[in-house]
Amino acid sequence: MRVVGSDVNPHACVQASERGVEAVRADLLEPFQDEVFDAILFNAPYLPTDSDDERDDWMEVALSGGEDGRAVVEPFLASVGRVLAPDGAVYLLVSSLTGVEEVVDLAASEGFSAAALRDESFPFETLTVLKLVR
Repeated sequence: MRVVGSDVNPHACVQASERGVEAVRADLLEPFQDEVFDAILFNAPYLPTDSDDERDDWMEVALSGGEDGRAVVEPFLASVGRVLAPDGAVYLLVSSLTGVEEVVDLAASEGFSAAALRDESFPFETLTVLKLVR
């Protein structure tokens, strides 16, 4: 089994490499070949943020999901089908602040069915792991 991590943040790529994970600096799935992954795990930046409050630093980029929290999730869902093997699955972490049902609807519009695998509640949000399959 081969594991490849990717991130737009060069610091995250270095940290992954230091921990023994092959890492590629990438904007989402752009550099990867068609149907190359059997499983994709994605912890997208999902916190809803006002663009006026965003700072120009990597930690802000790692957390900011735009006004509705789906600014990175939407293009990911639009492109993930290209790199996913026919019987592959996507595991996506979604926050209640982002709108789990809205993400499920976006996934459905891209040909995926979604099942919630696990929820974990915190004082200000609930995190849900969705499994997406075609």
